[in-house]
Amino acid sequence: MGGGEAGTVGRTTLEDVAREAGVSLATADRVVNRRDGVRAKTIARVEAAVARLGYRPDPAAARLARNQSFRFLFILPTGANSFMSLLGEQVERAAEWLAAQRAYVDIQHVDVFEPDALASVLESVPRGYHGVATVALDHPRVRAAIDDLTDRDVPVVTLVSDVPSARRLHYVGIDNPAAGRTAATLMGRFLAGRRGVVGVIAGSLALRDHAERQFGFTQVMSREYPGLAVLPAVEGRDDSERTRAVAAALIAREPDLIGVYNVGAGTRGIAAALEESGRAPDLVWIAHELTAHSRRFLLTGQIDAIISQNPGHEARSAARILLAHCLDDPVLPDQEKIGIDIFLRDNLP
Repeated sequence: MGGGEAGTVGRTTLEDVAREAGVSLATADRVVNRRDGVRAKTIARVEAAVARLGYRPDPAAARLARNQSFRFLFILPTGANSFMSLLGEQVERAAEWLAAQRAYVDIQHVDVFEPDALASVLESVPRGYHGVATVALDHPRVRAAIDDLTDRDVPVVTLVSDVPSARRLHYVGIDNPAAGRTAATLMGRFLAGRRGVVGVIAGSLALRDHAERQFGFTQVMSREYPGLAVLPAVEGRDDSERTRAVAAALIAREPDLIGVYNVGAGTRGIAAALEESGRAPDLVWIAHELTAHSRRFLLTGQIDAIISQNPGHEARSAARILLAHCLDDPVLPDQEKIGIDIFLRDNLP
């Protein structure tokens, strides 16, 4: 087989390039990786061979040759939050892809509603990690812990909930004020001119994503739907039993309640409270995140609409951004933008 045909079967290797250019493997490696010490004529020969053979460097193989690898830590919430469980599953899938790139993932769970607990985990990240992705709480100690990691040259990606004033590398998640505004428009349209009060149930307003959704919701409701009074948010910490209790109390004390906006999780608790009250048919319920439970409540008509984000896209995006940072590769903003999905009973995937 002639030198020009070296790459026609299988993937063209650097050895093929060296043979085609008539140089040693070490010289070809120096040229491809832009290292000094090679004459201009030799560089030209190697680059011509690269072009003829269509050679594309294999970053993972190059890291293997240099015995280089990366390790990332993903910090996810404890508890039975169905969406966060889905996110954890997707992080494990992303870890399989990263492993093929010689990058490895560890997962640690913590109560992200407790700033001291989350900050302690961030503060104690061992040396040897090349990046951290965390579902974050916007709190001074958490911000300081993220900044300290950045000072140690450990980039931090915030996932689902952001800490924008920290020196994090990137935020991976939806535009939460826009999600709240979307929920308000859906609520107003579903209620179609009725007058009454609308309750807001959050996991915790200390979570920036929940606070921003509430802000966006109230912003539109006060401007566009003056006949609907939005009540102050109550918190269920994304726990089904706690959320059932706060939802039941809300329903009992508000006879004019005609809508519920569930900012976070705890859908099973709200469904139970509505069923116990007998008022489910009269209330419009807008919820977040498509899970096995929320899907069922949407199909049965208890939930009217679900605003969702794709946990697989978020896990893969966080993985890509951390790896790109380590490799000094560019990040494609359009690829990493997380979209807001709206699901009704009629368009469930």
